[in-house]
Amino acid sequence: MQRNIFIFHGTAGNPQENWFPWLKKELEKKDCRVFVPQFPTPKGESLESWLDVISKYKKYFDKDTILIGHSKGGLFLLRLLERLKQPVHASFLVSTAIGIKPYVFYDLNYKFTQGYEFNWDKIRSNSKYFTVYHSDNDPYTCIDNGKQISKNLGINLTFIPNSGHFNTKSGYTKFDKLYEDIYSLLINNS
Repeated sequence: MQRNIFIFHGTAGNPQENWFPWLKKELEKKDCRVFVPQFPTPKGESLESWLDVISKYKKYFDKDTILIGHSKGGLFLLRLLERLKQPVHASFLVSTAIGIKPYVFYDLNYKFTQGYEFNWDKIRSNSKYFTVYHSDNDPYTCIDNGKQISKNLGINLTFIPNSGHFNTKSGYTKFDKLYEDIYSLLINNS
């Protein structure tokens, strides 16, 4: 079965950065259809503009879809789960912040998300599996964000020490643990 997988980049990001191209290539080898949409950022960045971009892909969302969000992409993933009409299979959140300080982009993302209040019941009901990755030396967002997201989802945090923001600057042009976790889902839930 071919799975649809989405990778959402963060603020001022693009589909060609960090571990996104590597992960896309590896998952395509496993017969997955992988989308890494380009969202308007930083110019024209708003929740509405990002939702508009993702609306063009709605035919690829189903019960087997897997969502991956990095940084603001994880924040967007949460907002998307609040709005989906049917659940997806799994959601992976990497260095995602939900407003717990210290948080470098607190004000910018407060406007983007229209506040930091979340419908956790709706979010939990719209994804069968969740994994949250966070580090202890992320320069943009503190680990308490990852801990709180995990608590709200009723899962354990996947803590990876000394990994920064899981981006190229932190040495992440590949993300083996994320790939292994996704692959495990693919082979155990085909």
